[in-house]
Amino acid sequence: MTHSLTQQILTTLGDGSWENLCQADRRWQALRSAPASPPQVIGTSPQNLGSLDWDVIISGATLGVFVGAALAQRGWRVALVERGQLRGRVQEWNISRQELQTLVDLGLLTAAELDQAMVTEYNPGRISFGSGDDIWIRDVLNIGVDPVYLLERVKAKFLAAGGQLWEYTAFEGAIVHPDGVAVTLNVNQRSGTPDTETSQTVLRGRLLLDAMGHFSPIAAQARQGQKPDAVCLVVGTCAQGFPDNSTGDLFASFTPMAQQCQYFWEAFPAQDGRTTYLFTYVDAHPDRPSLGQLFEEYFRLLPSYQGVDLEQLTVQRALFGILPSYRRSPLPLPWDRLLALGDSSGNQSPLSFGGFGALLRHLQRLDRGLDEALRHDCVGRGDLGLLQPYQPSLSVTWLFQRSMSVAVGQRVAPQQINQVLGAVFRVMDRSGLAVLKPFMQDVVQFPALAQTMVKVGLQNPLLVPRLLPQIGVPTLVEWLFHYLALALYTVLLPVAVGLEPWLRSGLSDGQRYRYHQWIEALRFGSGQDYHG
Repeated sequence: MTHSLTQQILTTLGDGSWENLCQADRRWQALRSAPASPPQVIGTSPQNLGSLDWDVIISGATLGVFVGAALAQRGWRVALVERGQLRGRVQEWNISRQELQTLVDLGLLTAAELDQAMVTEYNPGRISFGSGDDIWIRDVLNIGVDPVYLLERVKAKFLAAGGQLWEYTAFEGAIVHPDGVAVTLNVNQRSGTPDTETSQTVLRGRLLLDAMGHFSPIAAQARQGQKPDAVCLVVGTCAQGFPDNSTGDLFASFTPMAQQCQYFWEAFPAQDGRTTYLFTYVDAHPDRPSLGQLFEEYFRLLPSYQGVDLEQLTVQRALFGILPSYRRSPLPLPWDRLLALGDSSGNQSPLSFGGFGALLRHLQRLDRGLDEALRHDCVGRGDLGLLQPYQPSLSVTWLFQRSMSVAVGQRVAPQQINQVLGAVFRVMDRSGLAVLKPFMQDVVQFPALAQTMVKVGLQNPLLVPRLLPQIGVPTLVEWLFHYLALALYTVLLPVAVGLEPWLRSGLSDGQRYRYHQWIEALRFGSGQDYHG
């Protein structure tokens, strides 16, 4: 691909960014092409394994280490496998202080360590669409966490608790047996140096957790080569030289649609500059733009967006990603003794491109649930599937994602998406923080959603008729199902919680596990886990 400005800027970084972008674009091209045959990395056997060395084997350490450290501190034997080195990138993760408290509550960080991990803090953040009025909100994505330090500390807690880490070790495949799972690994003998020998080893454990991310071969096999229903394309940089770096943008758009895409922006102060992202929601149609083409748009529009000439900026690093989403999420794996975590499971909103925040939201629930599943041997696919249940609060966001994208060849007024988003966010802002803030943290609750939909309908009666050709009747009908399920989950949660003490003595261990997971599914599925 030829993108002169992008190639020029990324090549001068000297860190392989241009080559990595080309590699990512080849993956994006493959995703847009005819579906490939799915990998076959999971098999089954009727024979027992016999002795097991591990309770939990986790493949994918960048986010898997958080679950692994929590389980290891409970006394479980945990093996953690990482293709490369378990080390954070020099790129801050943006999140809120309240969400980070989970790490202290689980004993993965001390309060002092958490303070040290938070290297940037700003307020407020802006929401802006087209020529409408700006909306400002505090304490959302306003903390920049240093992933290098954070993963160092959690890795140390994992090892101190007795966990074992295999770095430079690639997942090869696994065989599920009646009494355990045998995981085959390729171990690099010289810690990642090129052209070195590898050897195979087999770990035997009770559970295998897949934390290998969006392009996990296990998830790909489970989805049987399905194309993603939507993709978030992200490009950006961290750079120095911006005249104003004291506030952030959480969700901004200032241009009409181009290339059948609506461009959205985020911007955050960072320890060594300012991070700016351009992202867009698309499907996997072959005619969608490449990441390189999107980067050209980023550099073309960045001066207008941030009020700065490119010549004034010193780019520190380039950022880009392809983030697929599937309506069938979270992903139920069709095998016993296997569970998908984080991006592998799709357990996050299709509007979000931050897997760290989604993991933290569910970390305590997964820690408790996995501990109970192991103690009571609830390791069949039905029982483990209860840890990644259907969540109406997640599924209703597909309508919002669809309203922010247009199909290839679809005719939509250039400013329609900006106008729709401006109208909806004005209503949420006037309704107060209890409505706006959870939504900005990827949590949808029925009272807030119902209030917003009624007010938007009354104040903008032509909005739905204008949107209908864009989103389609099937999407609206599907959304109504999830909307009603969200209401039902909201009503059922206090009933289920109230009945639990009365039922406790009459339930077996396995039944109690399943009842607890039902309560958690209702809590998270209705967004009532959120306390902002």
